[in-house]
Amino acid sequence: MSTTTHTTGPDAGGPGDSRAVREAMADRLLRAATRSGAQLVSEAAVLVQGAAVLADPIAGAVYSTPATAAADGVHAAAHPREHPHHVQRPAAGAVLVLHPAPTLAAEHVGLVATTTAALLEVRGQRAAELRAEQMRLHSTLLRLLLAGHTTSVTNTVRAGELTHVTLYRLTGPDVPTAHQVLWRAVRPSLAGHGGACALIGEVDGELLVAELHHGSDDGRVLRLVSRVSERHNLLAGLAGPLPLAEAPTAHADAAAARHSATPAHRIVPADAVGTPQLARLLPPGPYTAWARSVLSPLTPDHRHLLLVRLRTGSAPRAAAALGLSPGTVRTRLRGLAALLGADLGDITVQAHLLLALRAPTRGDGHEDSNCQAGSNGQEESSRKEDGQARLETLPGGILDTDAARTWAVGLVGGLEPHLRIALACWLRHHARTAPAATELHVHRTTLTIWLTRCAERLGQNLADAAVRAELHLALEATAKDGDDPRSLPRRGGRTYRRL
Repeated sequence: MSTTTHTTGPDAGGPGDSRAVREAMADRLLRAATRSGAQLVSEAAVLVQGAAVLADPIAGAVYSTPATAAADGVHAAAHPREHPHHVQRPAAGAVLVLHPAPTLAAEHVGLVATTTAALLEVRGQRAAELRAEQMRLHSTLLRLLLAGHTTSVTNTVRAGELTHVTLYRLTGPDVPTAHQVLWRAVRPSLAGHGGACALIGEVDGELLVAELHHGSDDGRVLRLVSRVSERHNLLAGLAGPLPLAEAPTAHADAAAARHSATPAHRIVPADAVGTPQLARLLPPGPYTAWARSVLSPLTPDHRHLLLVRLRTGSAPRAAAALGLSPGTVRTRLRGLAALLGADLGDITVQAHLLLALRAPTRGDGHEDSNCQAGSNGQEESSRKEDGQARLETLPGGILDTDAARTWAVGLVGGLEPHLRIALACWLRHHARTAPAATELHVHRTTLTIWLTRCAERLGQNLADAAVRAELHLALEATAKDGDDPRSLPRRGGRTYRRL
């Protein structure tokens, strides 16, 4: 938001406007428009002897004179009936709001409003002509950033001191329109402002936003992305802040996180995906020792591939997130399955692997020498003959604690017996309804209805692969003797009888 102050001149206009005064007024506005939009709005405020605000529905107050009128102008644009003394005109995708002095003639105020709005439109059209070139440049810079050419990007944006990136990946029914709206709201500049620089572009059919900054961002871009997502029905994944060199990792993490987004939660951070709550409840000593043993054959690239695969729920989706072909991802996953000595298609293995990948590392400060010493016995008991811990089973003292059981009961304890049985069976069949319904001996429609009830009562998104892994762990931790498809009460063959 920009402001400029002026003093009222003798030709500011008034009730007795003459042709010469009107021409002088138009000339003042025209001269101001050649300088900047902020100067134009400021001049309009002087001519109406009051306040002028250019309000954007997403960004809020773009320009305001005086600065204290910004909030009132935005509210007037959103609720015009509550502000009958304000004069409003649409202008360049926003709303020009004037609050004139009560002594001015309505004709004079209307002329100022109309002229200012027209000049804002002209400035907007000129900006639109340049915008296409700027947008293409931003898209090119984003591709360079994802390809690892960080120095070229920082040199172009004249921001060599910026060290980190926060990245958003958005999809929706009308990405081009959302792109235009977000561009106007963010008003990105290659020179940056306030120690940050935003790059916005369409890459492979997605709206991609990369904010370059020092270590942490101020939340401005997040707020604007959130508003645009709500207004244009977009779903977004957020990753970062990460060092600029890790922009490709942030790109993949944002795509994986987006698979967890829903209309109720349109922007999902990457660090909110994949059993983070449960990981904080587990004893750090045994948990970290087991995870380190399980993952010992893997490199950081291997771990990232597995994490993206587990978050997205399938090899094709993981391939899209990583920018690889599905065949390449499947081949690499087969190699990782051999390294781990486990079936990566098994839901228990997937849940345990996601838990292992979420374990705190030594750098997190969650384990000390005492915890390490106390965990040796647990670690040894869970090792294979070759010294590597198993993924199929968890050693004692990790998930069988009071804290973990309390978490599990809080998550799935309220489900009725038939819903527990149906949900557990469906998860074992990799979220496929037809084979689960066959094992349960119920119709697919019946099972679909039950799963919908599970989602409603749990308040969870069952389409999210990470959520399914959490639910599987919770059901395993709270398993009962009767949790078996053969124990499902029946009457009349395939008809379920509720107890």
